[in-house]
Amino acid sequence: MKKYALFFFIVLISISISAQYKPWTSSQQPLNEIQSLKKQIKKPEFRKVDYLVTDFGAIGDGKTKNTEAFKKAIEKCNAEGGGRVVVPNGVFLTGAIYLKSNVNLHLSDGSTILFSQDSNDYPIVFTRWEGMECMNYSSLIYAYEEENIAITGKGTLDGNADLDNWWFWCGATKYGYNASRPGRQNPARAKLHEYMAQRKPARERIFGDGWYLRPNFVQPYKSKNFYMADVLVKNSPMWNLNPVLCENVLIERVKVISHGPNNDGFDPEACKNVWIKDSYFDTGDDCIAIKSGRDEDGRDIGKPAENHIIENCEMKDGHGGVVIGSEIAGGAKNIYAIGNVMDSKNLDRALRIKTSSSRGGIIENVFFYNTKVGAYKEAAVRFNMHYEKPGYHIPTIRNIWVENLTVDKGGKYAVFSDAYETSPVTDFTMINAKMTGVEIPYQVDYLKNVMLKNVTVNGKPLTELKP
Repeated sequence: MKKYALFFFIVLISISISAQYKPWTSSQQPLNEIQSLKKQIKKPEFRKVDYLVTDFGAIGDGKTKNTEAFKKAIEKCNAEGGGRVVVPNGVFLTGAIYLKSNVNLHLSDGSTILFSQDSNDYPIVFTRWEGMECMNYSSLIYAYEEENIAITGKGTLDGNADLDNWWFWCGATKYGYNASRPGRQNPARAKLHEYMAQRKPARERIFGDGWYLRPNFVQPYKSKNFYMADVLVKNSPMWNLNPVLCENVLIERVKVISHGPNNDGFDPEACKNVWIKDSYFDTGDDCIAIKSGRDEDGRDIGKPAENHIIENCEMKDGHGGVVIGSEIAGGAKNIYAIGNVMDSKNLDRALRIKTSSSRGGIIENVFFYNTKVGAYKEAAVRFNMHYEKPGYHIPTIRNIWVENLTVDKGGKYAVFSDAYETSPVTDFTMINAKMTGVEIPYQVDYLKNVMLKNVTVNGKPLTELKP
């Protein structure tokens, strides 16, 4: 009898979850949601006191290592109630920086924080690497369970990665790897997958020296009220801006130029209430990729990417402009991209949703509005449920709304979809889209409830998407 009760309970929960899903019927609905969300995302405030890093022994000659000076300045600022830790004009070499609560790391115009190429300068911390939890090198700038933290100013964060430092660890010859060099991430990556599948406790998945898993650049972890503005970020070892399990994230007027392997620009991971605006991306991987964890880790933690606004950003090179996935096992919902501009022959896709049956999860309520695209390679809109290896967790993609899209120098496809017959992309709407220079209007397999209104490809109306 208990078995039947459990069965009916599961059925009722499934019906309840399904009943909560309601696709948009007009663009005014997500536009209203955006306005409501903007009121919730607030910039943290800081005590109006400055702590100059040079007062703590820092020397901006590009050669002297200033790790301890940064540490002392940040700790004193935090202990006294917060404020700005100010980096003046100069080039300040350092190892990992740990940001503490109520501290705004402020880079003055003309200043550069140059990060060490020595892996010994990055302590082992609790982190995520490609959506999997582990103990590995600290990100270049890291925080764990902190509140009210910021990185601001018109200076430069230089990750100092190149073909001879960090990048070749990816194992690709085009990034400097060859068999005579020590260092390749592939065995460690495979081992981390193995640990995750075994559900080995994350703090027992210890990497670091000898494993060659590159650190990310900026990673606040389980933190609240993270703000970033005006800085230039370049030459990251791996992902650039990667808040994980954070809430209330605001980023504006940031420029990311980084063409190394896996050099995604902005990867908010399992975060809630995120707003990035007026920023620029020219990257070696996805410009913006919204994530929520890989496979078992993503599903077990169960935190979706939720309530994200991407507004008035410019994207150049990259695998995708606005991307959801692939580490998306926790799901994603309420993703709003408005007023963005994209243009590069080295940009593969404008809107890309990539997942797989090893991920699972639900991706829903994606609003792609007022987007101007010049050139791209593969597709303006790309759905892919077969990214990387298959598994036993069929993903869901639903309620995707594209409106006011212009493409001047399109690539191969306008719309390209690769889904499961048992889980078609559902409730896909495209309104007021004008795409020219496209080689093939579309290639799709499984779509359900498609609405096309005033859509043209190469001057011809597109009225249906059929296999």
